Amino acid sequence: MTAAGLGPGEFAWAAGIEDTCVYPPEHFAMADLDEYDLTEHTEHWRDDLRAVRDLGATVVRYGVNWPLVHTAPGVFDWTMLDERLHYAATELGLTVIADLVHYGTPTWLRASFADERYPRTVAEFAGAFAARYRGIVDHVTPLNEPLTTASFCGLRGVWPPSLTGWDGWTAVTLGVVEGMAETIRAVRAANPDATIVHVEASSLYRSDDPGLAAHAALLEAVGMLPTDLLLGRVDPSHPLHAWLLGHGAAPDRLERLTAAPPAVDLLGVNYYPDLSPRTLVQRSDEVAQVATNRWSDGLADSLRAFSARYGLPMLITETSIEGDDGLRSAWLDDSVRSIAGLRAEGLDIRGYTWWPVFDFVDWSYASGGRNVEEFVVDDDVVAARQRSGDGARSKTPFLRRMGVIRLDEQDDGRLARVPTAAAELYARLAAESGAEKAGAEVADELAL
Repeated sequence: MTAAGLGPGEFAWAAGIEDTCVYPPEHFAMADLDEYDLTEHTEHWRDDLRAVRDLGATVVRYGVNWPLVHTAPGVFDWTMLDERLHYAATELGLTVIADLVHYGTPTWLRASFADERYPRTVAEFAGAFAARYRGIVDHVTPLNEPLTTASFCGLRGVWPPSLTGWDGWTAVTLGVVEGMAETIRAVRAANPDATIVHVEASSLYRSDDPGLAAHAALLEAVGMLPTDLLLGRVDPSHPLHAWLLGHGAAPDRLERLTAAPPAVDLLGVNYYPDLSPRTLVQRSDEVAQVATNRWSDGLADSLRAFSARYGLPMLITETSIEGDDGLRSAWLDDSVRSIAGLRAEGLDIRGYTWWPVFDFVDWSYASGGRNVEEFVVDDDVVAARQRSGDGARSKTPFLRRMGVIRLDEQDDGRLARVPTAAAELYARLAAESGAEKAGAEVADELAL
């Protein structure tokens, strides 16, 4: 089943509300990272969802705060979701793509994504969710960005379970992929009409240093590995099969993933022009990633690569750019034009999501201001965040200016929502697209 606007030949306008939800166990050295709380969406969720509708979006990507809902094995608190999902879908008429896992797990799952209980635990939640909201929320993302999850949780030890190195990356990736596979099976069993939207980050690496070319190629190949694993493509003939074995993957575990792999209905691609493309440089003893703006060329390269590899219908599930109102408007205009061109080439792209629709609070907020990203962040930016102090610190140094609706911190510390010129442009483009679709439907009817 596909939502209105997400079927073959159609195109949907979507928006997403940043929903990172990482609640570490008590033994873990970081604060809670709940973007709904940090951006005050917890208080203003009705207004925020109305704002999405008023922009002209017909689809919203929305996180379900799994760590807070799944309070114990087999125990769920649906209070928050009952209210919000019914409001979004029934009262506002939005198609909800439910983001089941966004970087965090329940605190009682002590080893998080590396816990042996993880796959069956997330499937338990997914099946219960799909059964409860069948007919209200029929579009499900099993887990947002397995590649980013593995980086933060398994390669660099930023979030639970805080593993490091490629062995840690492999452990988290295999847990995540097994969890996605079990989630898809559980969702389809509970709701045969469900649409599975698998969402992954773009992975674009280059280097001007010939000595780093092989490393760049490895990172690009690794970028496709979680999806290859999910779709059952990593058998002994796969170029990275031996690499995975060398980093701790058990042969029988890889073999199980090739047996009866689940089907994915839509492939969501996340791309940020100034963040997704990376240039590798040697800095002392480390290889550093420098975010490199490749504008719409990078978007086109990413979408063509995903299309050629998987042949699945796609939608842009995240894109935006950090900067002033003019820059955001320019990216919105150019990226939409680029996608129109790719559709004309024959790529099956069914939607466009501006993410985040509101500015959000940088993830370093939960880590005392230190840079937690894969890529280099300007020293002045890091210093400003760290100077903000602990406790009831100002959020302004942490606000990422990526939304079409800006968050401005007031004297009392509250966050005001301020529509930008990019919001006006988004609304106009969505309206024009809707008018064009309506005109085509009328023409079809007259032709009959």
